[in-house]
Amino acid sequence: MKSCRHSSSLDGASVGMADADTIFALSSGHGRCGVAVVRVSGPASPTALSCMAGFRRGLMPPPRTAVLRSITDPHSNEVLDRGLVLWFPGPHSFSGEDSVEFHIHGGPAVITSVLQALGSVPGVRPAEAGEFTRRAFQAGKLDLTEVEGLGDLIHAETEAQRRQALRQMSGDLGRLYQAWSHRMKRCLAHVEAFIDFSEDELIDDGILTEVDRTVAQLQAEMEQHLKDERRGERLRTGVQVVIAGATNAGKSSLLNTLCQRPAAIVSPIPGTTRDVVDTALDIGGFPVLLSDTAGLRDSSDLVEREGIRRAVERLEQADLTLMVVDCSHIPADVQPAASFLREHLHKLMPSDQCLLVLNKTDLIADSQREKLAVGLQSVPGLPPFCLISCQTHQGLTDFLTALHSRVKTLCGNPLSGSPTLTQARHRTHLQRSVAALAQYQRYRDADLALAAEGVRLALTCLGRITGRVGAEEILDIIFKDFCIGK
Repeated sequence: MKSCRHSSSLDGASVGMADADTIFALSSGHGRCGVAVVRVSGPASPTALSCMAGFRRGLMPPPRTAVLRSITDPHSNEVLDRGLVLWFPGPHSFSGEDSVEFHIHGGPAVITSVLQALGSVPGVRPAEAGEFTRRAFQAGKLDLTEVEGLGDLIHAETEAQRRQALRQMSGDLGRLYQAWSHRMKRCLAHVEAFIDFSEDELIDDGILTEVDRTVAQLQAEMEQHLKDERRGERLRTGVQVVIAGATNAGKSSLLNTLCQRPAAIVSPIPGTTRDVVDTALDIGGFPVLLSDTAGLRDSSDLVEREGIRRAVERLEQADLTLMVVDCSHIPADVQPAASFLREHLHKLMPSDQCLLVLNKTDLIADSQREKLAVGLQSVPGLPPFCLISCQTHQGLTDFLTALHSRVKTLCGNPLSGSPTLTQARHRTHLQRSVAALAQYQRYRDADLALAAEGVRLALTCLGRITGRVGAEEILDIIFKDFCIGK
């Protein structure tokens, strides 16, 4: 096996290619593992494969076929490991460039030695975060929505997040926007043709009627798309669920019960929780950020007052509020109990989305619990409620079912209907696109050139979502969150 330094199989053209930008990185993540994958992409990929796996020029392995080879240091010829190599000639690769993968043993020493050896190959350098995917975008392999879907898939922690990310990475969202873009382009072409050639009687007046109809349809479809109640964004980042209520209602006990660990301190002393305690949960496949907050009451203690201020602030941001009430404080009769709960809710001001959690049922008689369970169902104006005991776990299964149902409604089904918005920037550009289409309708009769500019602006805004128009200023924001090697 010849070293890269002395090999006569690499001619001047190959060296010239090696002088271009070729990148490498560990793609399989850090830490000990059975198999690690090191990826190389760029014009010097064949050089790296020749130097480290002993292939001569013109005798590369069959494309996309795993071949068992000794992986060697290109300068000392020392065998570093024995593993699989795969050759992906461009443009039929993830990045669109010539690419190589080394599948090696996942021990830290093996990985380090292979990465160091690659770093010594002429024209090859370590990749930056997200650089492989950025090259795939620049080669037209992915649009920006697919890139974002890939990033979300890498970071997905729940089943619903995985489904949504995979659907977006598969291009569903991008195809929707590309279809709108294509219709806008036709509208713009027809309007500009009418402006340029109508005086020569080469363009039928009816073409503007068709443009008017298409623009109105596009505006209606995009406005409907925006009326998604942030389901896709909420699924991507997690549903903000806030546990609130008076002091000693059992809020921290509920948090610990749901977490199945002592995440918050539980004490009979009122006002124990002073700050917001956050924990991430998977509720039936949906991501939830659960927050325990300070008990809401009037207090002269400066520290507790700051905790209450933070609790109120978090309540204002909540997607769903779990309003915890101590059952032992609720009147035994239904009507007084309903009045008590209404007053309680009015005083504590939960979000519009609220689930009443009537806690500590172990402190009241079974007959009273049954009376409340039946009687409160017929009381108008009360949010849905559950009776539970964090001490005995009575009613916990029904509560988890109700919680899962509310969270699922807030997130929606990522596989049904049209694809949903998943990023705040999508929403911003779509809103601007809708406003630009409104400009067309506003100036349609007064100034057709200005109306056409509205369609052009709408097309530009839509293109910024997929990266087809004016994408440079948002590339860094999108790619910075990718891991090295992806």
